[in-house]
This record gives sequence, structure tokens and C-alpha cells, in this order.
Amino acid sequence: MTASLALVLIPGPNHLYITARGIAQGRAAGLASALGVETGTLVHIAAAAAGLSYVIKQSATLFAIVKWAGVAYLVYLGIRAFTGKDAEPGRPEPQPLGKVFLEGVLVNVLNPKVALFFLAFLPQFVRPDAGSPALQVAVFGLTLLLLGLVSDLVYAVTAGTLGRRLGTRARTLRHVSGVVYLGLGVATAFAGRK
Repeated sequence: MTASLALVLIPGPNHLYITARGIAQGRAAGLASALGVETGTLVHIAAAAAGLSYVIKQSATLFAIVKWAGVAYLVYLGIRAFTGKDAEPGRPEPQPLGKVFLEGVLVNVLNPKVALFFLAFLPQFVRPDAGSPALQVAVFGLTLLLLGLVSDLVYAVTAGTLGRRLGTRARTLRHVSGVVYLGLGVATAFAGRK
């Protein structure tokens, strides 16, 4: 739990995504994106418990497909932030919260580094003599998810509050969000298998 907490507290791409969403559209969108990101974590937990993360790690082709799908999606979000129309002067067109939630899921699921994290980190704590390794991975993953959720919710509320206070600069905030998405896409593109 201590190691998971240390890893969760280090800001990463998920936090940047949640912050960008919260600033651009407010607390509700920040919270929806945080819940989406952690739903994506559930997918990674299930994949790790089933051994699929191992398959992705061993297959350069599968790793590349997941990686480039994630890059393409993040770049798409960035371009959309720059080209979006304003609903009224100075206010960005809000996205439905369901769509924001699904974007959070996709941002996390299409991040190959998260899959590799579950493969490299969680198995260190699995003890074959303590029962089902899949069940142990699931318990460790859910612990990490709960810690991550608390952290994500703090980011979401903080960013939503900041976005509301800076609401008159909404177009600038939308462009900042676009830069964050594009930056995440570039970072993912240059992330190697190691």
C-alpha cells in the first residue's frame, strides 16, 4: 500500500488529463474524467489478472497497436480542443459528461505504460503460496485504484475550482487543454517499450 501510494502521488498523464478537463469544463467534467480514468484502471486490473498484460509485453506488434492507438486518440483530443467552436463568446462548448467519462476510460486503457506498470509492479508482491495469483493481482490492483481515485478526485475538484475562477478566459483554457492533450500524445509516441 505504501509503494502504491508513493506511485499515485507522483503526477502523471492521468492527472494532466483530469486537470485539463476540469479547468476547461468545470468540476463535474473533472470528476467524470477521474471516474473514467479509474474505470480504465479496472480494465487494466482485469487484463493483468488474466495475463493479457504479459501477452502485450511479449508482442511488439500488440504493444505498437495499443501505443499508436493511444497517441492517435490524444492527438485527436488536442486538435478538437483547438478547433472547437464556442457556444457563446468566451465560453467553450461543453461536452456531455458521458462523453467526458468515456474519454477518461480511453485515455487510460490506450496507455501502454499503464499495462506495463501492472505487469512490472504488482507481480512483485504476489506470493504463490498465498493463493490464487490472479486474485492477489486483483486485490493489489483495486488497492491501487482506490488510492488513485482519491488522488484523481482531488485533482478534479481543484482544477474545476480553478477553471471556474478563470472562466472569463475560457478560450485560453481550452487551448491549454489542447496543448496538454498534444503533449501527452507526443510523450506516448516517444515512450519506448523499456
